[in-house]
Amino acid sequence: MRADASRNEARVLAAGRRLVERHGARAVTIAGVAEEAGVGKATVIRRFGDKAGLIAALLGDQERRLQDRILRGRAPLGPGAPPLDRIDAFLDALARLYVRELDLVYASETAKPGARYGIGAHHAWREHLALLVREARPDLDADLVAHVLLAPLAAESLAALPRPLALVPMLRACARGMLCSG
Repeated sequence: MRADASRNEARVLAAGRRLVERHGARAVTIAGVAEEAGVGKATVIRRFGDKAGLIAALLGDQERRLQDRILRGRAPLGPGAPPLDRIDAFLDALARLYVRELDLVYASETAKPGARYGIGAHHAWREHLALLVREARPDLDADLVAHVLLAPLAAESLAALPRPLALVPMLRACARGMLCSG
């Protein structure tokens, strides 16, 4: 990426974060972010495509940090712990990330019908869970179990809950129930 394109991207992301903090993700527009960043609308569109792409990029930093902790962090979230402990830690970490960034997650997942399932991070989370499920119980349909465990963490679901983090112990119990029975 050219140096000026890299600078513009950083300015656009910083402007987007400021506007989300001030007005919420739903109120953010490409034109507003371009104006706040001091660039043209075409610059924003060329780099991010549309509002959904911009929102995904804003959320992407947080998701990459979680992914790094999963791959290189300390157990139980990172390598070295038994799969059930890693699943517990992952569900807790993902729920905390999604609750903390709920406005961005909601905007990203509801940008268009089925948007949640087209998001790269969602694929990564599902694959990570499926890998841990296969390690714990190779006889189960790991992809289905991963889907079931991630479903309650959909932004629309979390937004409807008065205390969304209260869901985490229930998800852990659900995971343990599916993986320890049989």
